[in-house]
Amino acid sequence: MSDFFSDYWSYYIAAIALVGIVWCVWLLFSQRKVTKVAGASEDTGHVWDGDLRELNNPLPRWWMWMFLLACIFGLVYLVLYPGLGSYAGVLKFSTQGELAAHREAQEKMQNEIYAKYLKMDVKQVAADPQAREIGQRLFLNYCAQCHGSDARGSRGFPNLTDHDWLYGGEPETIQQTITKGRNGVMPPFASTIDGKLAGDVAQYVRSLSGLSSDPIRASRGESTFKSTCAACHGSTGKGNQALGAPNLSDNVWLYGSSEGSIVEAILKGHNNHMPAHEEILTPERIRMLTAYVWGLSNTGGAGQ
Repeated sequence: MSDFFSDYWSYYIAAIALVGIVWCVWLLFSQRKVTKVAGASEDTGHVWDGDLRELNNPLPRWWMWMFLLACIFGLVYLVLYPGLGSYAGVLKFSTQGELAAHREAQEKMQNEIYAKYLKMDVKQVAADPQAREIGQRLFLNYCAQCHGSDARGSRGFPNLTDHDWLYGGEPETIQQTITKGRNGVMPPFASTIDGKLAGDVAQYVRSLSGLSSDPIRASRGESTFKSTCAACHGSTGKGNQALGAPNLSDNVWLYGSSEGSIVEAILKGHNNHMPAHEEILTPERIRMLTAYVWGLSNTGGAGQ
């Protein structure tokens, strides 16, 4: 309760807690004595089923002491642990601190396992069966939501089991991608290219990868491609890994190779975001994950 906007609410909640316990104690002692009538318990006057009469008997001693001990326990608890508004308690306990302690203990235990792999080259780690199993579990927890459990990706999410890389497939590059994330932007050109011309450019792009295309339309789209698209994708369409611009001359397509898909990309653009994991994963885990991802396309890991 440390996020109160003012001390008023802290005092208010503390007062309710304390007054509630004091009231329970008062209620207990106020009912200790009952009025006796001729040596018998007081009749409350309530009768059920003709002869079932309610009497005001004294409270059993064991019950009274149990109730009193419960109130004392409540007061001791509020002194030791949080409960009185923003008062942190003598023991300074918090669920956030407990979680942090558990996480620290778990990470220490796991880092002992990772320690031997820190001395190995990433490519050696990728070839180690135990390391590959650890990397696969990390991948399934943190990467499979986008890239799929088999790492083959889907529309808009790259296949990590082939050799087609937007930013490069070396271990250092993969580790940088996982750590810092990526933001690949294909700007929209609807303001400068109309739909018909975009279709001609799409035909030219299809021709670069050997797909069926209309040669007349492709020739019309070539000049626009070289004046507008070559700055990122290169004059031959082979892409630029420094920018994350895909190679358009192979047969790997992130959003599809149909004319409609290419036209949509030209007119509307794309904005691909790979989130950074440096705040989520420890450097040791990132290194294990790097080795696993690199191994998917270099050691046959995708099929294992």
